[in-house]
Amino acid sequence: MTRMLAVPFLILGLTPLQAQTTQAQSTQAQTTQAQTTQALAATAEGTQVADAGVAARSFTEGDKTVSVTAPVRIGDDVTTFSLDNGMDVVVIEDHRAPVVVQMVWYRAGSADELVGQSGVAHFLEHLLFKGTDKLAPGEFSATVAANGGSDNAFTSYDYTAYFQRVAADRLPLMMEMESDRMTNLKLSEGDIVTERNVILEERNQRTENNPGALAREQFMAAQYQNLRYGVPVIGWKHEMEELSLEDALAFYGLNYSPNNAILIVAGDVQPDDVMALAAKYYGVIPPEPDLPPRLRPQEPPQTAPRRITYTDARVSQPYLVRSYLATERNTGDQKTAAALVYLAELLGGSSFTSELGRALQFDTQTAVYTSAGYDPSSLDTSTFALSVVPGTGVSLSEAEAAMDKVVADFMANDIDPAAMDRIRNQMKAREIYALDDVQGRAQRYGAALTQGLTVQDVEAWPQVLQEVTAEDVKAAAAEVFDLNQSVTGWVVADKEQAR
Repeated sequence: MTRMLAVPFLILGLTPLQAQTTQAQSTQAQTTQAQTTQALAATAEGTQVADAGVAARSFTEGDKTVSVTAPVRIGDDVTTFSLDNGMDVVVIEDHRAPVVVQMVWYRAGSADELVGQSGVAHFLEHLLFKGTDKLAPGEFSATVAANGGSDNAFTSYDYTAYFQRVAADRLPLMMEMESDRMTNLKLSEGDIVTERNVILEERNQRTENNPGALAREQFMAAQYQNLRYGVPVIGWKHEMEELSLEDALAFYGLNYSPNNAILIVAGDVQPDDVMALAAKYYGVIPPEPDLPPRLRPQEPPQTAPRRITYTDARVSQPYLVRSYLATERNTGDQKTAAALVYLAELLGGSSFTSELGRALQFDTQTAVYTSAGYDPSSLDTSTFALSVVPGTGVSLSEAEAAMDKVVADFMANDIDPAAMDRIRNQMKAREIYALDDVQGRAQRYGAALTQGLTVQDVEAWPQVLQEVTAEDVKAAAAEVFDLNQSVTGWVVADKEQAR
């Protein structure tokens, strides 16, 4: 089962690893469509509650009454509401195919770990595919597969998310199982030993065996000296080796609760039906009373450039990377982030049309590869990065000087209006095509909501991108291109290349 570790950094993204999973010992019987329809109908017997003219609702589940806020319709196909235990819900309707995606996002990623327990968020993600009081180890995924679906999970700095993609009539079964492991995870020391070995092997394959990945870890650690984005999502190896049952259960007990979770349901569903099911399966779970405010240590002001030379005999081609601290998308204020998206495209989006590509790859043949990248999606400060792979006979110092000249020329000259129009059209097309990807839309909302944005921010983002001007790009560039907020890294095979 693939375990994806999403990370907001440009160079050398890690290839997903096929992690081991325990063979299911038993398979839950498939829920027939008739049974599902009966379950849905029984769950939908909610009552309307009038509250100052706002139509909230309540549902009775056994001896518990679950209250739900009035649903808010945003745009043509997005509905939001919240359960009284603090769980937020977003429903994205897409009736083109009888398929649904359920995603549960926790506001708990690797940057929320305790010091000394790096990797526990990702470790717990693996462990959630072990058993509960109701399901044997491996039975969760086996049941999803037996019902014709697929499931997976991924961990990032700012969140951990779990999802299933199934026929729409199997949504009640998916909610039943997902809500079960939110609160009833059952682990043994044997599970800890087995899965700890799995994540250590994952690190060996994805990081230890990849000099680029090792270099990237060092760059991130240099860029973020206080914020935990400087700690790899998978964890430092020496700390991973010490992760215990107690560590996993403590992180689970504090963070895996409805008031720290967001439910996204996208596909062939009706909001009222999702509301009833969410109340039935998630609404009865009590909130975590000791959930602390999500406060993280922040970066102190960086007042000097930082440089690293990473040497590894396995490096086949020397290259350089420079990353700058950069603002992220903030709720109600996404203008600067949108301008930085344009800046990345203008400088390094395409080898044929970007400033770096034309100047270094074609005009002077200084480089065989150039790029610029920026990830606007981050709870805390993000990065803007440039990279150059020098051509034959070109030293890293020469390539760096050439890169700096391109940036200086860009800042000194006006931006070509045609380039702005081209990128604006590309952005518009990209946003339109994104509407066809049901799971992709669910991921957009889940990531945004766990990173401090709102549904309204997600809806507004395409228009914010369309309104970016050349002046906005220049202002954002002037703010970002400060060497005192940068890390420059050279990756070489030997000292001879570090010149």
